[in-house]
Amino acid sequence: MVQGSFKRQVEVGRVVLLNDSQKLAVIVDIVDHKRALVEGPTTGIARQAVAYQNLILTNLVVKGLPRNAGQATLKKYLEKSNVLSAWEKSAWAQKLQQRQIRAGLTDFDRFKLNKLKNQRRFIVGSTIAQAKKQAA
Repeated sequence: MVQGSFKRQVEVGRVVLLNDSQKLAVIVDIVDHKRALVEGPTTGIARQAVAYQNLILTNLVVKGLPRNAGQATLKKYLEKSNVLSAWEKSAWAQKLQQRQIRAGLTDFDRFKLNKLKNQRRFIVGSTIAQAKKQAA
């Protein structure tokens, strides 16, 4: 079998990230070649048709999810497959969470963060200089 370059297919059960709200949802059904029916019962996304250009496909898939599954069925499959915990552990989710934290910083918080980075840079630079001096 020939493996294509596309790793993330639009399929029922694919976990997607909505562009506008940055929340997770699951593809429940495929409407046509431009839209999919998505729902996120645990993230507060109501069942709605969303254009593919407003979705980001993730690597996560809810295995065995039937087409057009109801909200209760979808919740059960999500809990059984541990998709949400896998998402929380992913680097992508952690990066989004870090962006949210940084967006909420005040001016003084950014100032304190800059001072701490300067201290760390000084400590690392001085230890590297000492190591080079001892090696020479």
